[in-house]
Amino acid sequence: MTGTWDAVATRLVAERGDALVRYAYLLTGDDADAADLVQDALVRTFGRPRPSLTPERAEAYVRRAVLNAVIDRSRRRGTWRGIRHLVGSPSVLDAPTEAADLRLDLAERVRALAPRQAACIVLRYYDDLTVDQVAATLGISSGAVKRYLSDALRALSSALEVDGSGRPRRGGADVRA
Repeated sequence: MTGTWDAVATRLVAERGDALVRYAYLLTGDDADAADLVQDALVRTFGRPRPSLTPERAEAYVRRAVLNAVIDRSRRRGTWRGIRHLVGSPSVLDAPTEAADLRLDLAERVRALAPRQAACIVLRYYDDLTVDQVAATLGISSGAVKRYLSDALRALSSALEVDGSGRPRRGGADVRA
């Protein structure tokens, strides 16, 4: 069913707005950033009239705009990673307790991955796309998607492995004091 583009925008925000923000949150880890990304993506998608846009296609456009914004943002930040230590002071970190080590937050681990790895994980396991669909969405080869998924899953599983004593392991080696 195709309606006027402004009616499609209104319907999309009313029916799928929360799902779009949750999707953006998975990629950013911050409620405010997620809401801003969705807002920007809606403006990009509906900033000009698109008469043949259906709600399903509109949601796909908005999701793609959110994903592109996250990847672009990480590229811009990458420029500053090499010199960030020159302008910032290291923060003081509290020593983690054993209980905190056991309560690993998977969403934080996904956000700690490289942007393409995180995008592949979210598209494959949150959006439930096939490897070929992820490749088409990101504009990369299926082999590259498989490699990103393999590297990301290896990083996530090594962060979540626990030995018999209940202590987290990193990289397959026991961490003992």
